[in-house]
Order: sequence, then structure tokens, then C-alpha cells
Amino acid sequence: MLLVSGYVAAQSSIIVPKNKYKVAVITTKKLLEHTIDLDSNKQMVSLSTLIPDIAIELSYASTNNFTHQALYPSKTNDTYLRLPAAKALQKVQAALSSKNYGLKIFDAYRPYSVTKKFWELINDERYVANPAKASGHNKGAAVDLTIIDLKTKKELDMGTAFDNFTDSAHHSYTALPPKVLANRKLLKETMIKYGFKPLETEWWHYSWPGNFEALDVSFDDLGK
Repeated sequence: MLLVSGYVAAQSSIIVPKNKYKVAVITTKKLLEHTIDLDSNKQMVSLSTLIPDIAIELSYASTNNFTHQALYPSKTNDTYLRLPAAKALQKVQAALSSKNYGLKIFDAYRPYSVTKKFWELINDERYVANPAKASGHNKGAAVDLTIIDLKTKKELDMGTAFDNFTDSAHHSYTALPPKVLANRKLLKETMIKYGFKPLETEWWHYSWPGNFEALDVSFDDLGK
């Protein structure tokens, strides 16, 4: 057995203490690095570094979101996904670019502490994660995104804005113009093709399968 910063670790795993919700949450970059040493797929990858031409506009780094609060540092202009998810997203970007389209990221990695704030505001598991379960965003395994036209840099019409909590944001909602349905279909089919799974209630949300711990590590620490 190996003692790592107060955490007991076996050769093949690291035991992360659970919080009051009984969720194991990694709160330091050092502990995250130890998990990466055991499994390289747990590496958190900068999307702006891996995919330089991707557009990133983090809604929660400004007040332009459903909370009307800046929940990330205001200067945050990069985000992260686990290694296999980031590589898959790189393939999505390449596939879309052949059609003169690209991706815009609204959110990817989300610190666990922010998810707790969301729950206090919404308290509805259709739209935000219950802290007792954690979120795919907390694990670096979910992304919120849309498609943009590479020439104009404008978002394709998806029928609703990001973080719209009405039925019209659902994949099953079809009372929309044909062009909007085609745009949603393009995003959904491309994301699924490269391994992502859609969320029924949010046309913009896609998750990556895998066994990852929830994180509450700051953007600044991840960027170091």
C-alpha cells in the first residue's frame, strides 16, 4: 500500500475520500496526477491546445447564463476533457470542417463545487446533476456545444439557445422548422459517430462513457 497526501493507494487504484453526498471527489491536482499515473486515459486535455481551431465561449465564465452569475473565473478561455473524449472531439471537428462547419464549446469540464450551486438553483435532475450523483461535466466526460459556420463564425440555428429548460430543447421535440431539425441531426449524428452519447432533454449536451472520478480542481491548476 502507498500513502499519497493522506490518501491510501493500492498499486492499481487510489482511494479517494467521499464527501457528505458519498461521492468521491478529487480536490487537488496532485491527486489527479496520481490517478493519471495509473490510467493515462484520465489525463485532462486542453481543448484549445489539442484543437486550435475550435471556438470556445464558456457561458459560465460570464453572466450570460441561466444563473446570471459568473461561476468560472472571468478570464477563463479554455476548457478540458479526459483524453479519449478530447481525441474523439478532435475527430468531430475534423469531420465538420470538411463541410465548412466547426464546433463551439459552451462548457466541458465543470468543477464539482459549481454543480452544487446549480442544484441549489434548479433542483431538477432533467436539467442539472444532483450532487449526490455528480455530473459527467465534473468528471471531464461531458461537453455542451453547437455547430458554427466557419466562414461567418455564426452558430447554426438549433431552435433554442443553450441552457433552454423547455421541451423545445429536447431531441424528441419535432415542432421546429426543417432546417433546425437538420442542424440538430447533423450535430447528433456526428457526435454519436465518434462515440458520444446524447442527453434527451438537451440538444447541446453529449457525454463520453468511462469510469472517471469527479473533480473539484480549479481551471488555474489544470492549466499549470
